[in-house]
Amino acid sequence: MQRYSKTQLFSLVEKIFLKAGCSADNARTVANMLIAAEMRGIPSHGLMRIKDYIGLWQKGRINMNPELKIVHETPSTGTVDGDLAPGMIAGKFAMELAIRKAEQVGSGWVAVRNSNHFGIAGFYTMMAAEKDMIGFAMTNANALVAPTFSIDRMLGTNPIAFTIPGKEEPAFTADFATTPIARGKLELMEKQGKESPQGFVQDAEGKATNDPSVLRRGGAILPLGGDYEHASHKGFCMGAMVDILSAILSGANFGPFVPPQVAYLDPKPGAPGAGLGHFFGAIRIDGFRPADEVKEYMDLWIRTFRQSKAAEGREHVIIPGEPELSREQEYLRDGVPVVPQVWQELVATALSLGIAEENLLA
Repeated sequence: MQRYSKTQLFSLVEKIFLKAGCSADNARTVANMLIAAEMRGIPSHGLMRIKDYIGLWQKGRINMNPELKIVHETPSTGTVDGDLAPGMIAGKFAMELAIRKAEQVGSGWVAVRNSNHFGIAGFYTMMAAEKDMIGFAMTNANALVAPTFSIDRMLGTNPIAFTIPGKEEPAFTADFATTPIARGKLELMEKQGKESPQGFVQDAEGKATNDPSVLRRGGAILPLGGDYEHASHKGFCMGAMVDILSAILSGANFGPFVPPQVAYLDPKPGAPGAGLGHFFGAIRIDGFRPADEVKEYMDLWIRTFRQSKAAEGREHVIIPGEPELSREQEYLRDGVPVVPQVWQELVATALSLGIAEENLLA
C-alpha cells in the first residue's frame, strides 16, 4: 500500500470539504477527525467515509454550513440540534459544551439530535482528558445489527468511548463498537478480498456466514458475543443503552429509524425523530480528590495491568489506547498506508469537485 504523510492527507481532505461548502473552521474540524482515525489505525472511520459524506451532501442530507443550537439545558446538561451537520462538527460543539459545564459544576452531559456519522468516539473523550476530565462519548448508527434471536436489523454498531488521563502514562482510552465489527471494516475486508471471521455476521435467514458483503443482501451484523451461548444478549444490552442515551434523551431517531449514512439508501419514511443522535459526558477528576492524586493512581493501575503475566504467544496485556498511540507514532514517522481502492475513490471524489489533479497532494 502507498503511504502518505499526515500533512498531505489533511490538506487533501480540507480541500474536499472546502469545495463542498464548509467554512474554513468546519473543514479543519472534519479533516482533523478523519485524519485522527487514520493515524490511530482506524481507517474504517477515516478516508473511506468521504465518498459517503459527499454523496449525502449532494442529496441534501448533510448540511455543510449548519447553525448549531442549544435547544434545552440545565447547569449540567444540554441538548444540541445539529442542523444535519457532519457529525464531527456537531460532536465537537457538544463535547466542548459538556466540558464547559463540567468546569462550572463538576460534570457536563450533552445529547445531540439531527446529526450524522461523527467518526471515532475516542476523539471526543480525549478532548476531555486534556482538561483533566473523564470523557464519555457514544452514538447510535443506522440499523445493521440484529438483536439476539432476531433476523431483523434493529440497531447500529453503536460505539462507546471512555478516556481517563494519567500523569506520566498515556491516557487510558477505550473506544469500541457494541458489535464485533463495524460496517466500515466489513467494507474494507470486501475491498481486500478477505473473509469475515466466524460469529461476526449472519445472512438474511439468520445463518452464520463469512461473507463481508452480506449486508447488501439483507444480512446483519451480530451483537458482541455473536450468539446467545457466547453472551450476545450482553452486547445487545450495550447497544440498546447507547441507542437510548443518544436518541431518547435528544429526540433523534432510534433503532431502525436512524437514517442510513450512505447516499444510495434512503431514510425510512415516517421516522419519529430528527437525524442521528450522540451523547457526551465530561467529569472533573478533581471532583473526587486532587487531580494529581487521581492521575498518579491511574498510572499505577496501568503499570500494574501492563506487568501482568502474558499468555503463551503474547508479549503483554493490551492497555486500551496503547495500540492506537503506537500506530500514530509509526505513521508520523513512516506515513499513513491507504488501501488502493480507498485512494482511488478519494481521488475520484476530489476530481469530481473540481480539485485539479496536480493539487491533490500539493
